[in-house]
Amino acid sequence: VQLVESGGGLVQPGTSARLSCVASEFSLYMVWVRQAPGKEREGVASIANDGTTSYADSVKGRFTSSRDYDKNTVYLQMNNLNAEDTSLYYCVTDRDGASWSLGYWGQGTQVTVS
Repeated sequence: VQLVESGGGLVQPGTSARLSCVASEFSLYMVWVRQAPGKEREGVASIANDGTTSYADSVKGRFTSSRDYDKNTVYLQMNNLNAEDTSLYYCVTDRDGASWSLGYWGQGTQVTVS
């Protein structure tokens, strides 16, 4: 499985950004995970095959994940960004909704809010 993220960059606080992840194949769940230097990895958003989504409390109400099956792409729409959102964002497969750490990972895309 190959995953290629894009859409990161330098953004100003309070603005928005959208990350994309093109997948060679989808898994039952697709998860967005982020990791900042000195911090633990955090699963921030998950989307199931049926479109069901879940979010970490830290991003709930600001981030939205979606899927485009025709394009084999998963998106993470991030609104009202703040400095705490600065991180390397990964797209990860998850076979059962509880094992994203064991799945396939993309190379990551950096989001810097400053």
